[in-house]
Amino acid sequence: MPLEPYACSNCGHWQRYFAVPPDCPICSDVRNDLPAEGWDFVRPDALEPRLSYHWREAIPGVWEFWSTPRFGLDSHGWLLTYPDGNVAFEAAPHYNAAQLAHIESLGGIAMLAASHPHGYGALYQLQDHFAPELLIQKSDLQWTKAMRVTMPYDEVFEIRPGLTLHHTGGHYEGHAILHDAERRAVFAGDALKIDFAADGAAQAISCHKAYHKQIPLSVEELRRYRSVFAALDFTAVFTPFEYATGIGTDAALALLDTMIAGRPNTRPMRLPR
Repeated sequence: MPLEPYACSNCGHWQRYFAVPPDCPICSDVRNDLPAEGWDFVRPDALEPRLSYHWREAIPGVWEFWSTPRFGLDSHGWLLTYPDGNVAFEAAPHYNAAQLAHIESLGGIAMLAASHPHGYGALYQLQDHFAPELLIQKSDLQWTKAMRVTMPYDEVFEIRPGLTLHHTGGHYEGHAILHDAERRAVFAGDALKIDFAADGAAQAISCHKAYHKQIPLSVEELRRYRSVFAALDFTAVFTPFEYATGIGTDAALALLDTMIAGRPNTRPMRLPR
């Protein structure tokens, strides 16, 4: 029987299945909530009319793709453009023809990666359309049934000079972040969560083992985060859901040092204004 793509309406995770899936592995995991009204899975042809599709150049050379209204966890996809081959990190919940055509006009996708399953979105769709290399940290391979990982990696993987994946673990066993040295940016996955003020400025950051259940990271997990972030120079943070300039290495280390020095918690740490 042919395998067809289905998305979980609760978290947006895509599965290829021969019928409506019996459950969603992401929602069944402790890091997400189960759907209060029971399972609901949607096919691409039924999802597309429900969404409006958007893109913009967030900072020079970095394009953001997303949709409205919110679907699943509402992940955003990032495209980093280069003359010799673009790199996509994370993915939107679904892409329509106009978004795919815009990505094509920018040069397509040569390399595709993501931090962890909450940022996967429609990675499978980008792989089907552009046939890029797909890089996933080896400890998260269990969540990739909808795709074919062509490049599992260990602790550090240099995609190109100055653009490097770093395994952090913690939130997920294979959680990884992407550091862009040229743009002084870190694509932090769920290693950092940003809270915004009413004026749109970043006002606080936090970190979690499980955001929905408010479970903190362990001390050893926090120390591993710190060892990775301390080696990176950045002044902007992109997550699967938002981005903010003015959050740098010092702010991330201050948060982690506070967590390590006391009892780990999930409380946001206010940023200086």
